[in-house]
Amino acid sequence: MDAYHRVAVTDAAAALLRDLTIQHGPLMFHQSGGCCDGSSPMCYPVGMFLTGPGDVLLGAIDAGVDDPIEVYMSVSQFEYWKYTHLTIDVVPGRGAGFSVEGPTGMRFLIRSRMLTDDELVAFDLAPAAGDGSLPS
Repeated sequence: MDAYHRVAVTDAAAALLRDLTIQHGPLMFHQSGGCCDGSSPMCYPVGMFLTGPGDVLLGAIDAGVDDPIEVYMSVSQFEYWKYTHLTIDVVPGRGAGFSVEGPTGMRFLIRSRMLTDDELVAFDLAPAAGDGSLPS
């Protein structure tokens, strides 16, 4: 399972995360579920956004800083996204209101793709042998 990850980061996003880590210290992401900032990956200094039993740790990304950057999502939203791989990227634009990249003129976004057959097996999401349905 170590060969498979649910989240990744582009080189451009990693570069911005290195700059933001210098300014704010260790960081984390929470994939927003909509509302005010749409479905943006929200980046916070560790400790500024509290996760709990209603959140799923999708994984941690290596942005070339001392500590891996953990990425979370709410359990209810994870039910919609569990068959996808997420990549955190960055593009020019206004960042989300509470996310630390807001003042930089850049904004984080999620690029997604469906999990491969091997990833489905690794994450225990593959259909049972002889059964065409996916597990819930």
